[in-house]
Order: sequence, then C-alpha cells, then structure tokens
Amino acid sequence: MIDVEKTPYAALLLRVTCGVLFVLHGAYLKFFVFTMAGTTKFFASLGLPEWLAWTVMLYETIGGIALILGIYTRWVALFFAVHLLVITFFVHIGNGWVFSNKGGGYEFPLFWAIVCIALAMMGGGAASAVRAETPGFAR
Repeated sequence: MIDVEKTPYAALLLRVTCGVLFVLHGAYLKFFVFTMAGTTKFFASLGLPEWLAWTVMLYETIGGIALILGIYTRWVALFFAVHLLVITFFVHIGNGWVFSNKGGGYEFPLFWAIVCIALAMMGGGAASAVRAETPGFAR
C-alpha cells in the first residue's frame, strides 16, 4: 500500500539526492578531481571525442541542478536513466559487477539508472518548481 501523504516527500528526497549526486559527479568529480584534461583523456581512451567530456560534465551539472529544484523532473530523470543505461552497457559491463573492479563495474550505474527510472515514473514530488505539462507524463 502506498502512503499518499508521505509519497511526495519521498519523491522530494529521491529527487534532491539524485540531483546532488549528479552535480557532484558532473562538476566536482569531472572538473575538480579528475580535471577536464584528465576527463577528456579518459573519454578519448574509450574511443569517444574529447569534446563529449565537456558536454557530459555540463548536462550532468545542469540536469542535477534541475533535479534539485524540481524542474521537469520526469524528463530529466528519464534522460539520465538512458544516459546511465548507455554507460552501463557500453563502458562498464565488461568490467564485471562490482564497481570497485578495475575500470569500475556496472553495479553502481545500473542501480542509479533504475533509481532514475523510478523517479521518472514517480515525478518530482513536493516542492517541485516546474512540472511537465505533457498529458500522461505530468508532474
């Protein structure tokens, strides 16, 4: 049974937590810890163009802020879910399950993708700033 009184606050907690994690992963980790020089070299080692590192850093940071504020939560969470599933199956799957494996396993990005899918299904919950007005995908 779903507690309809507390569910909006559970969605708020999930939304803000995911948003903070994306900001930390995008801005803090890629820009300040690994530096953009290191991040672009990592992307190049995967056979990806170096400019994509900047793009990913920007949309993880901007999308994370959008989640924190509750701006189009369902759409942002759906975008991140697809992003994480692509990363899971094209970057981490060959490294095994455990994320502490060399190169990072796929347990963390897969779990995070599932959390984003749940958030996209649930909506932003309490204190959302902007809600999607698409029929069937509102709030």
